[in-house]
Order: sequence, then structure tokens, then C-alpha cells
Amino acid sequence: MLADSDVERILVVVAHPDDLDFGAGGTISGWVKAGITVSYCLCTNGDAGGFDQSVSRTEMAQIRQAEQTAAAAVLGVTDLHFLGFPDGRLESSIPLRAAISRVIRQVRPQRVLTQNPGRNFHRIYASHPDHMAAGEAAHCAVYPDARNPFAHPELLAEGLADWAVPEMWVQGTTEPNHYVDVTGEPFELKKKALSMHVSQLPHVTDLDGMLRRWLEPQAVAAGLPEGSLAEAFLVVDTA
Repeated sequence: MLADSDVERILVVVAHPDDLDFGAGGTISGWVKAGITVSYCLCTNGDAGGFDQSVSRTEMAQIRQAEQTAAAAVLGVTDLHFLGFPDGRLESSIPLRAAISRVIRQVRPQRVLTQNPGRNFHRIYASHPDHMAAGEAAHCAVYPDARNPFAHPELLAEGLADWAVPEMWVQGTTEPNHYVDVTGEPFELKKKALSMHVSQLPHVTDLDGMLRRWLEPQAVAAGLPEGSLAEAFLVVDTA
């Protein structure tokens, strides 16, 4: 596994606005604090989200894009790429793979964080079909697409040379092999970032408690002291 000190740029690829804040907000805050440049790639604008049927889907996409931009700012992230694929209908298609490969070649990250392409039967909410599609397409973009100069030839025509990502982190996995301690400030920043997603949280009356119920067992699995909080990932060598 790469040490954070050996990483200059990280790209996070997820399906919807708020996915990365739920899965890795504390970890991302630590990367930014360490001086790493973090970029986001959102496959959809989240236009199928929210709970108010009086809000048009066009307006919802604008709302969620603004919410994600605000949440990113909380963590110190300013480089966001919205691909604009339909929310709720995402497929691991060649166009999606090409779009993610384009962002990889633009950002040229040493690490990509993405979602689990497999179904998580322990926590079904992690297995939204869009999450799995985004994870599968990102895996395909990391290997082999972005590193193959002959894949998606339109990218070379745009002046985007091939790029091999050395390492990939997967959130929402049932088989984590790495935990990040997010106790204290990282947790507070994660919570603040999530609070920016107002349209998605009308029924959440105890965000703090909900997050602790998720993160405390992961800290126990990591062997951290009692009261700690941790985010969990599967780290994959893709060099």
C-alpha cells in the first residue's frame, strides 16, 4: 500500500452527490490536511434524489450539485467533475468508462477511491445499483482503460495521454483490509460535510448517532481504542 506521503493526487469516483461523504468524508479530510490534492468525479447529478415531489428533476440536479460543492469545500476539495449520467439508471457502459478514464487522464492520480462493484448483503443501502455500476466502471477505467493508449482513442485526440493508477481504494466493501481512524476532527468535518446535503436528510434527526453506529464497529474491527471511529476500505494494488 502506498504511504500518503508518496501520494500527490487522489481521485474519488462515486455515483451520487453525498456518496463519498458518507463513505469516506473523514478519510478525505485527512488526505487534504496532509497536503494531497483530492478531486471528485460524480457520475450523476443526483436528479432522482430528494423527497419533495414539487421540485423538478432539473432543479434537484442543480440543488444536489450545489450541495456537493458546498460539502467538498468543507473538506477542502475544490476540483469537482460532474459527468451528468442519469441518476437511478447508471450502467457500467463504454461511455461511462470513457468519461471516467477522461477524468483519470486529466487528474493523473496515484490513488483512486471508488465504490464496491459487488452487492453488500450485510448493508443493502451500500448496494444501490448506481453504486455498483459506478464501482464497476471505475474499476474498468483504472484497469485497463485509462492506462491503455489504444482504449477510447478520442481521449488521445483530446491530448489526454494514458495514465496508470498504482492503487485503488474501495468503500462499502464486505472485506476491508484497511481502516482509517477518523476520531475527533475528521469525524466532525465528515458530519459537517454531510449536513450540506440538506435535500437528502429531511428524516435524519440524529446524524451524529447514525454515523457513530456505522463507524464504531469498524473501529473495533481495526483494534482501535474504545470510543474510536473508523472508515473501512479494501485497498487494491493496481500497479
